[in-house]
Amino acid sequence: MVYRDIPKELKNCIEPVVVEHGLELMDVQTIRDRGQTVLRVTLDSAAADGRIQVDRLAQVSREVESSLEAAEIMDSEYRLEVSSPGLDRMLAREKDFAAACGGLVKVKTRRPLDGRRRFRGELLQFVDGVATVVVDGEQMGIPFDDIEKANSVYSFSSADFQINGSA
Repeated sequence: MVYRDIPKELKNCIEPVVVEHGLELMDVQTIRDRGQTVLRVTLDSAAADGRIQVDRLAQVSREVESSLEAAEIMDSEYRLEVSSPGLDRMLAREKDFAAACGGLVKVKTRRPLDGRRRFRGELLQFVDGVATVVVDGEQMGIPFDDIEKANSVYSFSSADFQINGSA
């Protein structure tokens, strides 16, 4: 799911709260988990680096929940989860793709392109609404409008496991 797919009533209820906190709304998903409805809200910092303090996320979560209750949008009980993008950062907006250039990405398309819907490779560029990804050694242009879901793929290195700069 990408930003443009967020249902309008949810976007109109949640986004003003998020913007008031100087953050950006990336995604809203309603899923079923073990018989319970979960409303997953993903936020990003204004710097688009995903760095949001936990206490700030908690505050936004409380205010989003109040806004949802006041608007009576959810027709049944639900659990609200508010988080930042994380290591496997979702690419939900065009600017997310532009920022991910040079990195490894996974992309799922809405319809088959060249006989497949799932792609993994280096994102070379994002220009004029088209992500150019090197897939199996070949450059492939994937139009943003055809993307159903996309994520950065984080590659761990030994530096990730060092404590205070030492191995």
